[in-house]
Amino acid sequence: MNIQEIILKKRNGGEMTTDEIYFLVNGISNGSIPDYQIAAWAMAVYFRGMTEQETAQLTLAMAYSGEVMDLSAIAGKKVDKHSTGGVGDKATLVVIPLAAAMGVPVAKMSGRGLGHTGGTIDKLESIPGFQAERTYQQFIEQVNSIKAAVISQTGNLVPADKRLYAIRDVTATVDSIPLIASSVMSKKIAAGAEGIVLDVKVGSGAFMKNVGEARQLANTMVQIGRSIGRQVVAVLTDMSQPLGHAVGNALEVREAIDSLRGHGPADLEELSVLLTAQLLLLAGKYNSIEEARQEVRKVLISGAGYEKFCQMITAQGGRLAYDQSNYGLPQSNYQVELKASREGFVAALDAFEVGKTAMLLGAGREKIGDTIDPAVGIQVIKKKGEWVQQGDTLAIIHANNIGLIASAAERLQICYQLSDTTSPQAPLIIDTVY
Repeated sequence: MNIQEIILKKRNGGEMTTDEIYFLVNGISNGSIPDYQIAAWAMAVYFRGMTEQETAQLTLAMAYSGEVMDLSAIAGKKVDKHSTGGVGDKATLVVIPLAAAMGVPVAKMSGRGLGHTGGTIDKLESIPGFQAERTYQQFIEQVNSIKAAVISQTGNLVPADKRLYAIRDVTATVDSIPLIASSVMSKKIAAGAEGIVLDVKVGSGAFMKNVGEARQLANTMVQIGRSIGRQVVAVLTDMSQPLGHAVGNALEVREAIDSLRGHGPADLEELSVLLTAQLLLLAGKYNSIEEARQEVRKVLISGAGYEKFCQMITAQGGRLAYDQSNYGLPQSNYQVELKASREGFVAALDAFEVGKTAMLLGAGREKIGDTIDPAVGIQVIKKKGEWVQQGDTLAIIHANNIGLIASAAERLQICYQLSDTTSPQAPLIIDTVY
C-alpha cells in the first residue's frame, strides 16, 4: 500500500478502503507522508468527494490518532455542544450552566478563536484568574461535583486533524464538506461525547454562506454520528448578523452573564434555550422539545443557571465582581459611538465585516500565536429591521489603540445598510436535522 495509489484512486473517483484510510491518517500523524502528497489527496477529495462510509471511517481514524478522553468516571450520559463558528456567538457560556443546573453533566473541551469568529476559551480567559488548563483528574472531579467544566483542548487531541487542517488552510481545500464534517466530529468523539448538539451557522458571518450547503454539512455530520453509534442533532441558525449585541471577549462574557440573569438579548436567549433543550433530549431528561424548552425557560428565570455559571467560574479560579455593571471584566480605554448618517431601517448588518472589525481592534487572531486584547470589540446597538433616526448610535467601538478607531469606524459604517422600507427578517432558527 502506498500514498501514490491512494491519491490516484481518489483522483479517479474511487472509494478508499478502511485500511487505506488508516494508512493515510497514520502517515499524516507520524509525518511519514509529506505535505505535498497530503495536499494532493485533499484536492482530490475536494473535487471527488467521499462516500458516507469513507467519511465515517476518516472521522474515526482521526479521532483515535491521538489522545481520547475517557469520561466513564462521570456519572450520566455525556453530551456536548459545538458551534461551527459565528460572530458574537457566546451561546456556550449560557447553554453549559443551564444544562448543568438541570442535572446534565457537561465536560467540555473548547478551542481558541482564529479569524473573525471568537473562541470559547478566549472569552472565558478574559475573566480575571480563570484557568482553562486543568488536569484530567481536576476536570473529572469538577464535573462530578458541579456538573460543568469548560477547559482548553489537550495538545495531543486529534493530531492528524491539526496537520491536515493546516495543509487545507493553505491549499484552498478548506471548504470540502466531508473534510469539514470529519474534522468537527473527530474532535467531538475524541473528547468523549456520546450525544452531540451541533449549531451549524448560516450566513455572511459563518463558514457556510447558504442554507443548502449548511444543510448538506449538517446531514453529513448527523450521518457520521449515527454510523458510529453517537446521537447527533444539528440546528441550522442564522448568522447574517451578529448574535446578541456584543462582539469581543469580555463584552461577550458580560452579555452571557446578563442573559443568565434574565436581561440578555432576545436572540441569544432563544438560541440558548433551544440548544439546551436539545442537550436535555439527548440526555433522556424529556421526551419532547417543547416540554424541554419550557423547563429550560423556568430554570433561566429562576437564576439557577446563573448560580451554576458562578460555581463553574469559581471552581476554575475565576474572579468576577457581580455587584458591578461590567462584573469586574477588563474594559477598554476608549468607547466611541458610531452614528447613523441618515434615517431609515437597518436592512443589513454584515456579520463577517463586524467580526473582522473586532479582530482588527485586537479581539481576534489573524494567525495562531497572535495575542488578543480581551477588552476590545464592538457593541452592536441597532440590528436588522430596526428604525434609526439620523444621529442615532448604531454601534459602540471599544478600543485600546486610539490609532485604530477611525479605520474601525469606517469599516463598521459599511457594515450597515439603511433603507427607506423594511422587509421580513429571516428566522434565527432555520431548521433542525436529526
